[in-house]
Amino acid sequence: MTPQARAQAAIEILDEVVAAARDAGAAADTIVQRYFKTRRYAGSKDRRAVRELVYAAIRRAGDLPVTGRAAMVALADERAEVAELFDGSPRGPAPISVEEPRAAAGVAPAWLGGRLDNLGLEARAPLDLRVNRLKARREDIAIEGAVPTPHAPDGLRLPEGVQVEQLPEWADGRIEVQDEGSQLVTLACAAKPGMTAIDFCAGAGGKTLGLAAAMEDRGRLIASDADRSRLSRLAPRAERAGVTIAEMRLLDGGREGDALEDFREAADLVVVDAPCSGTGTWRRNPEARWRLTQARLDRVVALQSRLLDVAAGLVKPGGTLVHIVCSLLDEEGAGQAEAFLARHPGWIARPVSLPTGEARGPGIRLTPAASGTDGFFVATLVRPC
Repeated sequence: MTPQARAQAAIEILDEVVAAARDAGAAADTIVQRYFKTRRYAGSKDRRAVRELVYAAIRRAGDLPVTGRAAMVALADERAEVAELFDGSPRGPAPISVEEPRAAAGVAPAWLGGRLDNLGLEARAPLDLRVNRLKARREDIAIEGAVPTPHAPDGLRLPEGVQVEQLPEWADGRIEVQDEGSQLVTLACAAKPGMTAIDFCAGAGGKTLGLAAAMEDRGRLIASDADRSRLSRLAPRAERAGVTIAEMRLLDGGREGDALEDFREAADLVVVDAPCSGTGTWRRNPEARWRLTQARLDRVVALQSRLLDVAAGLVKPGGTLVHIVCSLLDEEGAGQAEAFLARHPGWIARPVSLPTGEARGPGIRLTPAASGTDGFFVATLVRPC
């Protein structure tokens, strides 16, 4: 592919990404993969160059562009080497006109009013691993180019392009892919061997496995979620990691407490990594900013509130409820924790001790700019005895 043809390919992919964001369709990564699956003539260098153009255009556009070309033209306005590709050559994009639409610059939708500016969301996210303490220590892992993460004691940061699932350390369960921020908020849960712990919104089980390692695979650990497909991924991951204490419970949407009735007021620790806006992960999924609306934010905030109230009923007197969101917005983080404490007299927020992060209401917020991690909020809420 010529450089001009790569630019045109990026525009075509961006058109699909824009449409998918508007219509709740596939993620950008999926669209890129599908595009090249039917274009075998594109070599690895072509695919890499096109992908870089696509994501560069996405990252600089805060609001949903009208077209993929509008996103790419805006990028061309800032980068002369991109502008040169709009020369009207065969298979390349037509020349740029002064009047044509351009995507507005920004790290977030304009309706958020700059609340996410200067938090590092425009940067690319690193690839982090968690060394599985059940099978290894960080100093035992020797992967070319890997360096210890700055804050998480079991974290390793890999150079770009490493195929993790091809590593022998992954195959035998010594490592898991997990952002350093996710590792840190898991540590904030202070899970201990012998505990009864519930990962209330376990998803595919990334934090479940981290909790199991902290518990030294001793005690009782329940992984629950309303999404059967996501939860089903945990079993093979747990087997590979050598985790034997994880039990899976499928939640019934709207009646989450019913599936865990036998744990009412019995758990030492309940972790609620609630569904959220995902603003903390926008470095990894930058087109997700085009999908967030005020209405969607309102819905997830209401869901988080309900899940916390249900989960609170599972915590034994003196036990801990941990509220986690991969969000940088206060209504999902500090505001949500404060609202919970107001609804539940007697509960208190225990200080969160982490090697990085800023105090935010009753908890701690991690940001890409300050901590070099995905964005997270974590608060530990203690039930009265």
